[in-house]
Order: sequence, then C-alpha cells, then structure tokens
Amino acid sequence: MCRRAGALGWTLVGHRVDVRDRAAVGALMAEVRPTAVIHTAYRVGDWATTAGGAANVALAAAAQRARLVHLSSDAVFAGRPEPYTEDDPPSPVHAYGASKAAAETAVAAVAPGAAIVRTSLIVGPGSPHERPGAGAGVFFTDEIRCPVHVGDLAAAVLELAVGDHAGVLHVAGPTAVDRYRLAVLVARHHGRDATRVPAGTIAASGLVRPGEVRLDSSRAAGLLVVRVRGVDEIYAQSI
Repeated sequence: MCRRAGALGWTLVGHRVDVRDRAAVGALMAEVRPTAVIHTAYRVGDWATTAGGAANVALAAAAQRARLVHLSSDAVFAGRPEPYTEDDPPSPVHAYGASKAAAETAVAAVAPGAAIVRTSLIVGPGSPHERPGAGAGVFFTDEIRCPVHVGDLAAAVLELAVGDHAGVLHVAGPTAVDRYRLAVLVARHHGRDATRVPAGTIAASGLVRPGEVRLDSSRAAGLLVVRVRGVDEIYAQSI
C-alpha cells in the first residue's frame, strides 16, 4: 500500500500509535491532519484492537474530516454455497469474525461516508500464503474463498481513498478456490513440491470456521478502474 501510494505521489506519514488508545489516536490525527486514512489494523483474538481500534480511528478521522477506507474481511460470514453480496448481513461463527463485523458497524455509525472494503485471502509478495513455511499446516478442501492479489487490493483501496463511495464494497478475486487448491498453486508457482501439500477438511478437524464464503465483487468491478485478477490469472504459469 505504502509503496504504491508513494509512487502515485502521496505524502506518507509514519507514526506509531496504539489504536486502542482513543485519546492518542485523536491527538495523532489532530497533529497530522490527514487527507485520507486507510485503516488495516487488527489482531485475532483481540476485540479491543480489532473492533475498538476501528471505532477509535473512525472517530478521529471523522473529527478531521478525513476520507476513511476501512479494511474488513469475509470472516464476517458463516458460509453458504451462494455468493455473498454487500447487502447480506454479517453472520459470524467465530470471535474474529464477530470482531470484524462489530468494527464495520462502528465505522458505519461514526463515519457514514467511509468505504468499508470486505476482502478475502490475500496472496502475492509479502503474504503469509507465499512463504515457504506456509505448507506446514493442513489445507482444507471444503474451505472456499476468493483470493485477491495484494497489489490489486492495494490499488483498489487507493482508488477508493480518492473516491466518494460510502458503505460496504466487496473487493476480492473473481475466482473461488478451496484452500488446498490455492496452496498447491502457490507451491508450484514457487517451484516447491506440490505433492507434499497436506489436505484435510474442516469437518474432520473439529474446528468452527466458515466453509464456502464467495464474495460477489461485481459491484466493485463496475465501480473501479482497477481490475482485480483471479487466481487462474495470478498463477497462470502454475495451472
């Protein structure tokens, strides 16, 4: 995000702040007086950071009349065979999804003009899914998502930061794929042995997590200039 913003001529301001500290966030915003704020902070299992932090950032951005783009997740949904649109209400099945849903609610209430970007698995340089050790776990064949390349997502978010879209917008890849298939594509892309990627199922694991979560991103495709690629194009040489 920062590399792309810098290349576009944005002035980037780097400060360290605890988003759980409402006063500190407000003081930083008042000092910097940003034109736009892109909020990506979260911590799994930490409601105060994920939900409370989002509310604090939204309050501070609204006080400075800064454009806010808040990053959310497909984890807000329980999973179903049909794709989810922006009009579908959140239905989280675990604590992280609930905290992201609460963050969306807070941002929409405090900064109704903000863009709330729901995205899916992020792939590409810097993504944990691209690291050599990413194949150490079990990848579920019944966990389906719409992966998005980090560069495409960053470009879409920056476009929204200078736009006026308000409310939820799904920005994910157009191709749905299960986690095992994605891991195989990543392994092949990096020249690793794809036959060593371990497969499993959510059902057999006993974990509580969404199964099929397909984000319908057609609204974003019609709104944005940025074209978001699917995994079939991102890993074309590996298929």
